Amino acid sequence: MNKHFEDSRYYLRRAARTAARGLSEEIEAVEARLRELTGREAETEPDRVEEIRAELDRLQGRAQGEAREAIGKARERLGRGRTVDTDGTGEAEA
Repeated sequence: MNKHFEDSRYYLRRAARTAARGLSEEIEAVEARLRELTGREAETEPDRVEEIRAELDRLQGRAQGEAREAIGKARERLGRGRTVDTDGTGEAEA
């Protein structure tokens, strides 16, 4: 594609994002004023970032639990392999 068209697409996308942000800021101010006039409170739903953070915390806890379990199993297996071979047959005694 021609470099000029690529540049144009970039700047159009950037302009659209900027316009969308500006529009949402304007709408927030109007919404707040309307809520103030009507006496309704804003709906308190979890912010997307808070939802993601909670999900990451849950996944981190799960991963830590699975890691502890895997380490425990590995230690158990290693502990069984450390028995002493006293008769020279290559088989460990328990």
